[in-house]
Amino acid sequence: MVMRVFTIGVYGKTETEFFGDLLKAHVDTFCDIRRRRGVRGSQYAFVNSTYLQRALADRGVKYKYFPDLAPSNDLRKAQQLTDARQGTLKRNRQQLGDEFKRRYVEEVLGHFDSAKFGQAFELDAQNIVLFCVEGNPAACHRSLVAERLGRDWGVPVEHL
Repeated sequence: MVMRVFTIGVYGKTETEFFGDLLKAHVDTFCDIRRRRGVRGSQYAFVNSTYLQRALADRGVKYKYFPDLAPSNDLRKAQQLTDARQGTLKRNRQQLGDEFKRRYVEEVLGHFDSAKFGQAFELDAQNIVLFCVEGNPAACHRSLVAERLGRDWGVPVEHL
């Protein structure tokens, strides 16, 4: 039974920090909620899907992929337009735009069933983490999913 929901991003972290944060939080199940499971550049190659899954398995952490929780290309474009209007690069974004949040809640979380999502985990799953790339959780859709799970499941949410 899931007792705690964490979120984690990769921007601004080294490989040692990233995996160290997961182990320190006793994460047992890693939920990848990105559409594309790769990051450009060698600095973050450790979160490209194949390497990431192997590294998690080596640490005893189960990997799950939930592409239905990733924003659509249309939603991503809406956020990119907001970023461009504000002169903000994705890696430096501090928060999601209001349009993105409203549409994500409507288009993705409007069809989301927290109980069914919870059935995707093994019975011994206690500490799950939601992963996407942004360093600041307020700048990423994972914060919206975590907020929903925290409310629906009555569990604490912590951003690593």
